[in-house]
Amino acid sequence: MQHLYLRTCKTPLGNILLAGDDIGLTGLWFEGEKYFPTDLFAQEHRQDHPIFVKTERWLDTYFSGREPGELPPVHMVGTPFQLAVWEVLCHIPYGQTTTYGAIARQIAAQNGLPHMSAQAVGGAVGHNSISIIVPCHRVVGSTGSLTGYAGGIDKKIALLKLEQVDLSGLFVPRKGTAL
Repeated sequence: MQHLYLRTCKTPLGNILLAGDDIGLTGLWFEGEKYFPTDLFAQEHRQDHPIFVKTERWLDTYFSGREPGELPPVHMVGTPFQLAVWEVLCHIPYGQTTTYGAIARQIAAQNGLPHMSAQAVGGAVGHNSISIIVPCHRVVGSTGSLTGYAGGIDKKIALLKLEQVDLSGLFVPRKGTAL
């Protein structure tokens, strides 16, 4: 049986909840974000785990404006499609962005399909439970729209600025379902 570990840590963008199991980090959420897992607190859990030390060190380096390098061990839990999308996210270089459509084309090619829905990719990206480390904030719309970050558009912009991404071609949508 896997143990559940939880810890809250402070960052320049607000408190973050870390979750882990005996394999690795299973979650990293900004407090109050769209998919914040309040139900985890009702479960029996422990606070100390070596993964949290590694993750907090990684986050300290990241929030100091430097590329943190090697990721702490993660244990992504999701459907095969979600896992495939999240694996692609892990390969988006620090300081760069990609689009939902580009990820859809990559997933389609990996599976020998003629095409893949960018909206389906967006759904998987939006349900990534290990924010920042699995860098869903680096995904933008094909038109340059900064849409779709469960932690909030303001945090997405702050993370991209921290990585010194050129935001000149990007914009915040005025309306839409992914704000």
